[in-house]
This record gives sequence, structure tokens and C-alpha cells, in this order.
Amino acid sequence: MKVAFIGGGKMAEAILHGVLSGNLAAPKDISVGEPVAERREYLSSQFGVITHADNLKSAQQADLVVLAVKPQDLGPVMGQLKGHLDPQQAALSIVTGAKMDTLTNGLGHPAVVRVMPNTPAQIGAGMTLWTCSEGVDDAKREMTKAVLGTIGQEIYVSDEKYMDMATALSASGPAYVFLFIEALIDAGVYVGMPRDMARTLALQTVFGSAKLLMETGMHPAEAKDTVVSPGGTTAEALRVLEDRGVPAAIVSAVDAAYRKSIQLGQG
Repeated sequence: MKVAFIGGGKMAEAILHGVLSGNLAAPKDISVGEPVAERREYLSSQFGVITHADNLKSAQQADLVVLAVKPQDLGPVMGQLKGHLDPQQAALSIVTGAKMDTLTNGLGHPAVVRVMPNTPAQIGAGMTLWTCSEGVDDAKREMTKAVLGTIGQEIYVSDEKYMDMATALSASGPAYVFLFIEALIDAGVYVGMPRDMARTLALQTVFGSAKLLMETGMHPAEAKDTVVSPGGTTAEALRVLEDRGVPAAIVSAVDAAYRKSIQLGQG
């Protein structure tokens, strides 16, 4: 497999690292189009891949062309690539808010994949939702699944409407979790615990709790009830969280992010 990245930022690096770690491509078969010279030098020295300042040079001969630029740069990049992509190539976009119609029309290309990853992809523990155009055949779908599988778990959806939902839940989700962890650490310090100890306890608690749900298949409410004793400390803490409207605030936050994603996608 030959892969070209248009944009060499953190998420592109995560996918690049995954492709190499998964032995899907050799460094000589990966090219990165990146305007910042310092970033090109880093990617070349770190991974041994080919880098270019010219996006077209990077895209030539690739089986998969990954668009990993900022939303405001997508239009000019698609203009550079339009008319230069081979029918056998697949274009994969990780650009937030870029809808299928925008991508297929902007690139003038029938085989387009829209992907919504999240930042844990940087350590191979990401959650990625993806959809594709009718021009993406079975071979290209399998190639996409293989690539996305190297950065964590992937789910294909046939209806694009779920992409904005995934943006709000899983793509923005790590920030919600980080905020909770930060507050949990600060709470530990507040009650008198050394910060490094509070950090260790908070991180392992969140990690272990998520792993418990994943491995047992328990409903979160069921798992929560196993921790709560009548009249106990956990019941008191949950009462405060409920009284302060924390569960409702989380729902409202995800809904706000969802609506913002739709708004951004409309231009």
C-alpha cells in the first residue's frame, strides 16, 4: 500500500505511525505534503518517510490520499488536487465538518471517505467513525478499515448524519474526560492528598472503570450501583453531583457540540 498525507499535523502523524506499526506500508511508500519545513524534517527523520512542500508530488502514485489539513485550508487544498486524482485512488478526509458533498465536489473525485477520529488515536487507542461515497468499492473499504484499525477501534456508518453526532460525542469526548480527571485530581488535593498521588488515583480509576465496562458489558447504571452503599460516602457524592446538575450538563454539552458541528458543516 502507498499512502500520501496532505498535512503533517498530530493526527496525520498518529495515522502514519499506525500504518507503519501495522506493517501496512513501508516508509518509502509513505509521502507527506507539509508546508512547514521544520515539520517536514521532523517527520522525515522520525519515520523515514518522504516529505514534500508540494501536495501534488505527495499525492502521486498513492493508493490512499489522506486529507489532514485545517478546515480553513481544505478549499485551497482540494483546488490543488482536483483533476489530478486517479480513479483507482481513494481520498480519506479527517477534516472536521467537511461533508461528503463538499469533498466529492471539491475534489472532483468519486471515491471519498469521511473519517472522524479522536486524539487517543495518537497512542493507538482511538475511536473512529467513518462513512464513504458509493465510489468506494469493497477493496477500498477494506483498505480504509485496515488503516483506521491501526489507531484504535473503528465503526462504519452508511448514514452521514452520525458523523456530526460522533464529532460531539467521541471526537470532543476526550476533552470532557480530561476536564473530569482534572477536577478529580484537584478534589484530591483539596481534601489533603499530594498532587502526584491524586493524579495516579484519578487516572487509574477512570482507566479501570472504562475497562470494567468494556470487558464485562455491564450497563453504567448497574456498575454504579455496585459501588453505592445505602447512606454511604458514594451515595452522598452522587447526591451532590445530581443536585448540581452534572448529568444534565453533560447531555447539554454534547448537544451543543453536535449543533455546532452541524453549523460548521453548513459553511
